[in-house]
Amino acid sequence: MLSSLNNPSWKKCSVCPQTVIFKTPIEFTRHLREYHCTREGGSFICTYGLNNVCSTLPGFGVSDEDYGNHLIKHHGQDQRLEMNVEVRTLSSNPPNVVCDQGKWTVYCSTQNLPAVLNDPSRGKQKDFFTKTWGDSFTEKTKVVKSPYIPEINRSHFENYLKKTTKRYKKHIRQTNVLVSDASNFSIKPSRQLAQKAQAELQNIPKIYLQPTFTLENQETFNTVFPLTQLHNSQVANKSGNKDRNSSKLLQEKLTHYLDIVEMHIAHQISQKSAAFFSAMTSHDILMEQLSETILGVKKLRYKVHQIENILVKGSLQIIGLKRVRQNYATVYNKLKLIATVHQTQPTIQILLSASDFVGALDLISTTQEVLAQELAGIHGFRHLGSQLAELEKVINTMIQAEFVRYATADLNRPLTEMKPVMEEERLVSIVFGMMHQRQYNFVELYKDEVFATIDAILKQTVIEHVSKVDDTEHESVGNFRDLIRPLGFPEWKDLLEESFQNVLKLLTRIKAIHGVMIDVVNIAGGKAHSSISPLAAKSDTPEATNINVVIDEEAGVSIPDDEHQRVFNNLKDLLTTVCDYAHERCTRFVIVKAKDGFLEKLNVNEFFELSKCVEKFVSDCESVCGKRSASLLLAFQNQSNRFVNRFHEDRKTKLSLILDNERWKQADVPSEFQELVDHIAETGELAMPKKASDTDLCEAKHPKEYLFINGEKYAVVGTVLLLLKMVIEYCYCISNVPSFTPDLLTRLVDLLKLFNSRTCQLVLGAGALQLIGLKSITTRNLALASRCLQLMLRYIPLVKAHFKAKLSLRSVHLVKHFDQLSKDYSDHVEEIVAKLISIVDSITELELTKWEVKPPVPSLAFRNICKQMAKFHEALLELLPEDQIRELIKKITFSFQIILGKQLQKRNVINDGGPQHALITSELAFYTRNLKDLKCVKLEIDFTTSIWNGT
Repeated sequence: MLSSLNNPSWKKCSVCPQTVIFKTPIEFTRHLREYHCTREGGSFICTYGLNNVCSTLPGFGVSDEDYGNHLIKHHGQDQRLEMNVEVRTLSSNPPNVVCDQGKWTVYCSTQNLPAVLNDPSRGKQKDFFTKTWGDSFTEKTKVVKSPYIPEINRSHFENYLKKTTKRYKKHIRQTNVLVSDASNFSIKPSRQLAQKAQAELQNIPKIYLQPTFTLENQETFNTVFPLTQLHNSQVANKSGNKDRNSSKLLQEKLTHYLDIVEMHIAHQISQKSAAFFSAMTSHDILMEQLSETILGVKKLRYKVHQIENILVKGSLQIIGLKRVRQNYATVYNKLKLIATVHQTQPTIQILLSASDFVGALDLISTTQEVLAQELAGIHGFRHLGSQLAELEKVINTMIQAEFVRYATADLNRPLTEMKPVMEEERLVSIVFGMMHQRQYNFVELYKDEVFATIDAILKQTVIEHVSKVDDTEHESVGNFRDLIRPLGFPEWKDLLEESFQNVLKLLTRIKAIHGVMIDVVNIAGGKAHSSISPLAAKSDTPEATNINVVIDEEAGVSIPDDEHQRVFNNLKDLLTTVCDYAHERCTRFVIVKAKDGFLEKLNVNEFFELSKCVEKFVSDCESVCGKRSASLLLAFQNQSNRFVNRFHEDRKTKLSLILDNERWKQADVPSEFQELVDHIAETGELAMPKKASDTDLCEAKHPKEYLFINGEKYAVVGTVLLLLKMVIEYCYCISNVPSFTPDLLTRLVDLLKLFNSRTCQLVLGAGALQLIGLKSITTRNLALASRCLQLMLRYIPLVKAHFKAKLSLRSVHLVKHFDQLSKDYSDHVEEIVAKLISIVDSITELELTKWEVKPPVPSLAFRNICKQMAKFHEALLELLPEDQIRELIKKITFSFQIILGKQLQKRNVINDGGPQHALITSELAFYTRNLKDLKCVKLEIDFTTSIWNGT
């Protein structure tokens, strides 16, 4: 410790635990400003010392300049913080009564009141009390303004100021002159006196002026008393004369120093005598105030003691007695509570035997809460908490197992039972118990049981149905597919309907259970109330309509809104998931039978029956779960596409084969086709008549030569009759299965285009000559082809309207293909008409090239032309209607005029009334008579203008 005292105090901080070595006092003072100083407004408080209290400036705020002076004076000089060093040294030692009695405490920071008030570094402290405690600490007497004294302002002194202004200015000038003169005379003596006083003070060694001057310090003592000189003098001169002389000199020197200091002190006191007088006056006033305060405090304490004895002690005794009574009651209630808790486990066993899981769990949670809050520390119940926790785990397992048993028993009971929910009260109790324990996995457990039940029901249905069909037992089934594949369509369809019916019954039962669970969850979440609950009339929540048991909602289960929403969403998806799974399992029936192309080979009626069966099952499931499942529909749609493809390809192939063998001769019309068009004409529906399937009626009626539609007869070939039936079959398909409409529309258009293009190739393109060996394409062939095209053209608008009614808004644009198809057929008919005209034109042109304008009349050329025209008319008369024949003859006549006009122009025959003109007139008269003799041809022809216009 002595070695540390020899070092300067600013080398290291004695308060901070870090041993940082400072190189200069400036660094040390900067450290004190940063870490051992607090600021309150503009005041600085030094906290460098034990307990953050500076021994030289305890608890008082000073200005920044005064704080800097304090650091330099008390902490930055070469001093020793002996107290801190001592305290720090003693703190490492064990407590000691002797040493610790002088230990510095917070009370050691007190100072004498006059010393604080007269601190020269702080100035006068007249406001000692009011500065810290405010102006309200001292009483102020407010002097009321006297009504008799007028208010004085500058106007009252205006006259006086005017009179004295000049004299005052003159006085000021003269005063300034005198002051300047006096300063010139007195500055030198005062300066000399100050210099002399300063020189005297400089003669005193600095060590005596240090604030830490103490003779206990070895260095200070050796400096004041030079021991070496005394030691040498004692050795050299044992008489002691010189020792006494040196001591005397030292004493005189110190006395001289003391006189100088006293003189300066007296000078300072004489200069500040007024300040001393002011300080003494303020001391007296403060002492009087303190005396009055002490007297007032004594009186106040006396009154407080009297109030305590009279008013407080009796009331406190009453309160104490009441507290004792309350403690007795608390102990009694605690004993009753202990007796009740002691009966917890038997009560839980009784509740579990009655399947009251919620009551048992509530009792466990309540008991655990009582043990933790009110019976904590009871030695007899130290193991009851762990026992109840284990029992709660057992109950959780029991609830889950009980739920699985209930679900299994309910789902596997016979489907013939009409009761939708088995033991509803038991189900409600189990679900409430699982909600109480936050076991929200009951939805997944129930879903797994439902999936297993659906598989079992479908498998059992297949075994029972196959056993009825084969009259054999199929208890051990190795493969599901092996049982279904051998079944024919009627047996397989019955199996499918029976499976659908059983699954639908199961789904209806599941929906009832689902409704009960939904209501339980809503009641637990505060979103509904039981319809037969005692609190139903007071509740504002919706009514739970699926529960028919009484529920005590006050003692029920409550779950947070977020958990309620999560469980509710899971239950909401339950029915949809179950229906999707049921559809997936039922899809296997379709896939198994479709693998060998069984469904593609069905006829239209069979496939329609299957489609209605599937559609009914899907609709029924949708009414149960509220959502349309897609798996079965997608599987059936896939098979439907295959069926449509096969349906179309069969008819397309059949139409191609018939066209390839068609000889384009008029065919008789069987009665079934006539009945078909009559049915369409009467009803407006493109469908097969019911009596068309009656073979007896068909055999009784003989075929007809023409097909009559609303009185108009059509001479047709057999191919177009089969095509018309095919078109009706397409329409019949979409009437029964509207989902086929887009696919069948494109395929029907393709079929009609095939007929149009192949007809053009075979007739107009003369493809039938090579394909079936016809010698030539006659006008009769052309007329039959035209009439067949007209027949189909008549029904295309009806087919378009039929398909448009079945199409959705998104697919209605597909009907534009029928418009293009109608245009193609109309163009084809016009081409056939043009072909007929060109045949007659070629004969006419050939005969007129051989014609000579000379007698006899009629000439051979005109007789041949009229003969060919008669044959042409005779060939068309039985095939085409009269208006078409008339229009055709009109076009042929017009073409004849053009050809004849060219021939006349070529032969230079003009309309001059000559012999040649007479011959031409006779020829034309012969031609006109022959046209008029033709049946159904009534034309008024004027050759005079049309023939001779070009000549």
